[in-house]
Amino acid sequence: MQVTPGDLLQKINYPSDLKQVTEDQLEQVCQELRQYIIDVVSVNGGHFAASLGVVELTVALHYILNTPYDQLVWDVGHQAYGHKILTGRRDNFHTNRVYKGISGFPKRAESEYDTFGVGHSSTSISAALGMAVASRYKGETDRQHVAVIGDGAMTAGMAFEALNHAGIENSNLLVILNDNNMSIDPNVGALKQYLTDITTSKPYNRFRDDIAHVLTKISSMGPDAFKIAKKIEKSIKGTLLKRSNFFEALQFRYFGPIDGHDVKHLVKVLRDLRDIPGPKILHCITTKGKGYALAEKDQTKWHAPGLFDKITGEIKKAKTDKPQPPKYQDVFGHTIIELAEQNSKIMGITPAMPSGCSLNMMMKAMPDRAFDVGIAEQHAVTFSAGLATQGLIPFCNIYSSFMQRAYDQVIHDVAIQKLNVVFCLDRAGIAGADGPTHHGAYDLAYMRCIPNMTVSAPMNEEELRNLMYTAQQDDMGPFVIRYPRGTGVMVDWKRPLKAIPVGKGRKISDGEEVAILSIGAIGNEVVKAAAELGNEGFYPAHYDIRFVKPLDESLLHEVFTKYNKVITVEDGCIEGGMGSAILEFMADNNYNAEVVRLGIPDQFIEHGEQPELWAECGYDANAIAEQVKKMGIKRNTHTIAS
Repeated sequence: MQVTPGDLLQKINYPSDLKQVTEDQLEQVCQELRQYIIDVVSVNGGHFAASLGVVELTVALHYILNTPYDQLVWDVGHQAYGHKILTGRRDNFHTNRVYKGISGFPKRAESEYDTFGVGHSSTSISAALGMAVASRYKGETDRQHVAVIGDGAMTAGMAFEALNHAGIENSNLLVILNDNNMSIDPNVGALKQYLTDITTSKPYNRFRDDIAHVLTKISSMGPDAFKIAKKIEKSIKGTLLKRSNFFEALQFRYFGPIDGHDVKHLVKVLRDLRDIPGPKILHCITTKGKGYALAEKDQTKWHAPGLFDKITGEIKKAKTDKPQPPKYQDVFGHTIIELAEQNSKIMGITPAMPSGCSLNMMMKAMPDRAFDVGIAEQHAVTFSAGLATQGLIPFCNIYSSFMQRAYDQVIHDVAIQKLNVVFCLDRAGIAGADGPTHHGAYDLAYMRCIPNMTVSAPMNEEELRNLMYTAQQDDMGPFVIRYPRGTGVMVDWKRPLKAIPVGKGRKISDGEEVAILSIGAIGNEVVKAAAELGNEGFYPAHYDIRFVKPLDESLLHEVFTKYNKVITVEDGCIEGGMGSAILEFMADNNYNAEVVRLGIPDQFIEHGEQPELWAECGYDANAIAEQVKKMGIKRNTHTIAS
C-alpha cells in the first residue's frame, strides 16, 4: 500500500528542501511527518512510539544543521524514522525492516546522512566525540557534532564514560538528552529521579528560559566575558536546584529542560547553541508516542506493535481457532516463577528488557526477587555474580547480542569464580527484522571457549523448562541456556519439570548413511527436512546435541562409529560454533568422516523474517534436505524405525 505524504512533506526529499519552508510552516511539516509515520508503520510494521516522540526535534535539527556535513548521531536508532524520511528515503520507507528493504536503524552503508551505524544503546556520545575530535584535528572548526540520546540509554556505563572524556575535550559537541522517562519499558534508577527533579523545579525552569540566548550574545563580547557569565550561570543553577548540576560537574554546559515538542522554540535554541563553543547538553522533555493517543497512554505496548488499525488502534494478529504454541520468552517468564515458588534462592535480573524477555511476570508476582537494572549489561552480570556469592541463584536474562557487551564480566566475575549464574540468552540465532545488530549469531562460539561454563540450547519449550530446572540445582556453576525469538512448537508445553543430565544429547530418529546433528530450536527444521526426505526414500539419522559444552562424547562416538557422512546444523555462526566443536572432537579422536557444517556464514546477515534468513544462510528445511541429497546417499524403499 502506497501512502501519500502531506502537501509540504511531499516536496521534501532532503534537508535542503526542508530549509526552503518558513519557520511558520514547520509545525505543519511536523504534523505531516508524524502522520506519515503513523500511516506507513500501521500497514507495514516496525518500531513506532519512539519516532513519534522526536518528530519536532528531528525537523528542527535538520532545519538548523548543515547535514550531512554536520554530524548527527542517533543513539540506538529506534527513533530515527523521521530522520530517514527527511534524508532521501521517504519513497522507500515502506520497505523499512522488510527483507532486502531499508534498515530499521541508521546505517552508514545506506545513506551519508547516517553518520554512525547503531542498534545497541549508549554509543552516540562516544561516536560523536570521536567525530568532533577528528574535525578539530583536521581544522574543521565550523562543523557541528550532535548526539541524540534517550534518558534510558543515558543509564549505561558507556554513556558516562563518554561524558567523562568529552568534558575535558575542547570539542564542538552537543548532546541532546531526549527525556521521555522511557526506554522500551519505564526507566529505573537514580538518574531517572535526578532528571525528574530538574524537570519539576519551578524556580529553575523560570530562570533557564533565556539562558542559551544570553550566553550566545555574551560570547560575542570575548572569552573573558563569556567565562564570567558561565560562572554566574553555574552558581545560580546550583542554588536553584539545591545541588550541583551533574552534567556541569563533568564540565558540560547544561541547557534546559525545554519542551521537545515546540518546534519553533527548538529551532531558536539550536540556532543559539550552534554558536556556543565546547561541550553542551540540551535537555529536551518529550512524550514517547506523541500524537497517537494510544501510544502515549501505553508506551511499552506501542514501542513496536506490529500491524494495526490506525483509526481504532486494534493491533492485528493472526487469528486461529486452534491453540498455538507460546513464545519462548513467555515460557521463560512462567517457568521462572514456577521455579522460584519451589526454590527461595532464585532471583531474576534483566538489563532494561523486562517485557521483551517476560521477566515482568516475575517482577509483578515477586517484586523483591526480580530486578530491572537499566541498560547496563555489564552491571547485570556482575550484580548477578554478587548475588551468587551469597548462595542465591540468579537467572540473568539478556538478549544474545546484548550479552556481547558484558563478555569480560562473564569471564572475570562469573566463570573464574565458578559462580552459579544462569544466563538465559533470549533472541539467540537469527533475530529477524532488527537485522545484524540484533542477530544472536555468536553466543555458542564465545561461550563454549570459557572454562567452567555449561552451554545448552533447548529444541522446544519443554526442553527450555527442563534446562531451567536443571540449571538451578546445587553446584551447577555458570550455565548458559540460549533460545530463539518467537514462538515454539508445542501447544502442550507445560509439563512436569525434570532434570536433564548435563552434557547429554539425545537421538531423535535413527537412519542410514548420514547423521544430522543439530542444537537448539533449529532442530525442528531438521525434523521437517527428515519428513520430506523420508517421502523420497532418504532416511538420515537425527541427533539433538543439546549441550555444546560439555559435548556428549558417548553420543558422538556412536555417530562417528556408525556414520561416515555427518551434517551439523546450528542457528549460529559456523566459525567456532557447534559444527566446529564436532570437528574438534572428530580430530581429537582420530575419526575420519565427511562433515558439512550448516549455519550462519562468516558475514553479517541483513534483516528479514527468520525463515527468509534461514533460507538465505542455507539451513532451513529445504536447504538441509538438499544437502543430504548432495552427499550421495542411496535412495531406499523401506522405512527406518525411529
